[in-house]
Amino acid sequence: MPYPDEERRRSRPRPEHPRDREQIGADVAAVLDENFSDPRSVPDQLVGRFHGIHVPIHPNPRVAAAALRGGARAREAGRRLVRHGTDTDDVVVGLSLLAAVGTVDDVPYIQTVGLLSCTFGPLAAHAMERLPDGAGALLWLADRVAGWGRVYVVEALCRLVEGHPDVRHWLLRNAVDGDFLNGYFAGKVALAAGLHQALVGAVADAEVVEHAGSLLHVLTSCQGMGMTLAHYPHAEEALAALLRHLERLGPSP
Repeated sequence: MPYPDEERRRSRPRPEHPRDREQIGADVAAVLDENFSDPRSVPDQLVGRFHGIHVPIHPNPRVAAAALRGGARAREAGRRLVRHGTDTDDVVVGLSLLAAVGTVDDVPYIQTVGLLSCTFGPLAAHAMERLPDGAGALLWLADRVAGWGRVYVVEALCRLVEGHPDVRHWLLRNAVDGDFLNGYFAGKVALAAGLHQALVGAVADAEVVEHAGSLLHVLTSCQGMGMTLAHYPHAEEALAALLRHLERLGPSP
């Protein structure tokens, strides 16, 4: 049985998607600019203002620019909408604001709403990626999301590998979870985490070997989604190393 909010969204007209990609986010930005430019306005006046307009769930330059123009007022509004919003569009806009002007104090709220990752995952991942020490917050979320949400979070982690050994450790052992959508990021994980380098050593721990097998298997069947095994530049080296480790380790459950 659908949740009440889902019923409301089904019963009201769907917002028209802008035909010009350059205009995506313009209507949301206009509402935000109007609110932030009025010194008498309060964040609660934004509640319900986004019905009937297209609200992008991915990072959007127009909405981000409006957040930067709003500064502290945008941050206050973002916190209010994320923490207390009861409509999906309101929460998405709040998350868009925090993705642009949020601080480390907002991480607990971004992580919590990011657990509903199919809708809020893109902005939650973007928000934490841009914050200092955001890698740890992303790893927390990565351990708890699946489906499309996992795609957004893992892709963000791939961009943070440099200088974060804990991120590389996680990517080499946990990125692939068996979902069909793993095909979108498997190749990025293999390259960013240096899969072939992790395998060519004399000893690789069993977790890395097991996950490497899953990762390379995904690459054999992700045509049209991401890089395939045929286009992975280290395929032969990684496969040969994997086979050596499997022979060394023997059968496992």
